Amino acid sequence: MTETAELIDNDFLRQYELKVENDMAVIEYSLQERKIFLTKMIIPETIKSLEFEKEFLAMVFDDIKDRNISMVPTSPEIAKFVRGNRKYKRMLPVGIRI
Repeated sequence: MTETAELIDNDFLRQYELKVENDMAVIEYSLQERKIFLTKMIIPETIKSLEFEKEFLAMVFDDIKDRNISMVPTSPEIAKFVRGNRKYKRMLPVGIRI
């Protein structure tokens, strides 16, 4: 589902956007110093699935990793995903555990 979709970092609205057909999934964030706080994830019911959520989060985390900044997931569903994926725990700032 996300193969042809393009991840957009809309820095004006401070959110990652992924448009799929006529719907758009969003992860809102706050950028402070060298950390990005992932505050809210919105996925429309029409495209919501566990597989889509995993792919969307992986795309966002890869972009954050490429920017060489730390991330702090404050959204419960994003924090749950990070807890279950060890490779993304390395992106947390020193002293932050989830």
